[in-house]
Amino acid sequence: MSAPATPNLARARTFLFVPASRPERIAKAISAHPDVVIVDFEDAVAPAEKVAARAALLGWLDDNPTARVTVRINAAGTSWHETDLIACRHPGIVGVVLPKAESAAQIAHVRDASSKQVLPIIETGAGLEALAEIAKTPGCARLVFGKLDLAVELDLVPDETDPEELVFLPYRAMLVLASQRAKLPAPVDGVFTAIGDAAALGRYAGRARRHGFGAVLLIHPAQVGPVTAAFTPLPADIEWAKAVRAAAEASGGGVVVLSDRMIDAPVIARAERILAAVESQGT
Repeated sequence: MSAPATPNLARARTFLFVPASRPERIAKAISAHPDVVIVDFEDAVAPAEKVAARAALLGWLDDNPTARVTVRINAAGTSWHETDLIACRHPGIVGVVLPKAESAAQIAHVRDASSKQVLPIIETGAGLEALAEIAKTPGCARLVFGKLDLAVELDLVPDETDPEELVFLPYRAMLVLASQRAKLPAPVDGVFTAIGDAAALGRYAGRARRHGFGAVLLIHPAQVGPVTAAFTPLPADIEWAKAVRAAAEASGGGVVVLSDRMIDAPVIARAERILAAVESQGT
């Protein structure tokens, strides 16, 4: 297996889940080249299998010492939580995904107990209420949107014919705003469950990008390509951004017109953001 470099959680666009109870799938997940692999101790593992799954991951990491993964642990208050945190001290684990995050204290405890960066999943009303404090807690690397559990708790009923998922719009906006105010990277959007529909996934990821998100949770290796493409600037966008930068530099800081459109500070800032993304992604 060719292991990737240590993942950059701030710049990652794709976060691919794999169950800890199936360690043989970790190498397959890595070979799909997501930016981050999340080995799951929580929903993908039955209660009776959790202890064995934890041990299986640690054994796999010992056998693959160059591999680097993150782990979704079990939520605070469960009987597995503290032992999961001890396991996450393993050097092959670079981040902890915390489900049902509901307080700054939980984030601080996970960081202190594991010594790893924390990606809290916001998927409850209590989590939304504490969002600003969670985002500003030292050790919080990035916010993650858990739309499926939130829909159950708040009795939201998504409309499958609505690709914009308007029912989630207020809650996604809360994560985007909290991330910006805390100077965090753009948040990670929730899973897209129609595994075989690449076109719909591309539209879903494009909507996430338009709504201020910077990544998506994935549940199958085939989802890596469409999501990566959706978060990668198009050649036309890159050329536009370069033209804006050149026009701005030539103007000496004044307002300038490019292709019959005014180029002012907000437009220049958007162009620079595109070029920064190109540089960070190596596109």
